[in-house]
Amino acid sequence: MAVAFHDINSAAGLKKLDQYLLTRSYITGYQASKDDITVHAALSKPPSSEFVNASRWYNHIAALLRISGVSEGGCGVTIEGSAPITGEAVATPPAGDSKASAAEDDDDSDVDLFGEETEEEKKAAEERAAAVKASTKKKESGKSSVLLDVKPWDDETDMKKLEEAVRSVEVEGLHWGASKLVPVGVVTLLHSIKYD
Repeated sequence: MAVAFHDINSAAGLKKLDQYLLTRSYITGYQASKDDITVHAALSKPPSSEFVNASRWYNHIAALLRISGVSEGGCGVTIEGSAPITGEAVATPPAGDSKASAAEDDDDSDVDLFGEETEEEKKAAEERAAAVKASTKKKESGKSSVLLDVKPWDDETDMKKLEEAVRSVEVEGLHWGASKLVPVGVVTLLHSIKYD
């Protein structure tokens, strides 16, 4: 989609640009592109505050050019009625600025942000794993005590027969312990049986 602007430095041209930018942040696409740089370079001076959208866009593109430049390709924008734009006017900021900032950040190169392990870290990890493996010997499983509360269906249930029925369950490693009757309500008793 090629966009054309006529005599962009006149009031009528700025009004058309302002109306165009009413619903857009950039000339083409959803991020700054070479089309934005072309239109920005074609403007002889910043748009007045009368053209709110064009002024907002102009300040935004100027800030992007100061910071990092724009590398996105554009769809092709045509500016009619203005002086021809040279390649120098459309150029992104000098690369020397980014090299200087890269040199400042170079001293942080010893910090590994992507989790790659060095030889020393690998060796330390192996030593830790060996120490953990050596310390974890086969241990006997500890004994557990479980308290089983058996509630009768009603107050007429024979609690002795209920205890015999519960103790009739036999499982390997299960050793039944002491039991006692615990009052739960006015008439109901709870049979509490411990097993190890």
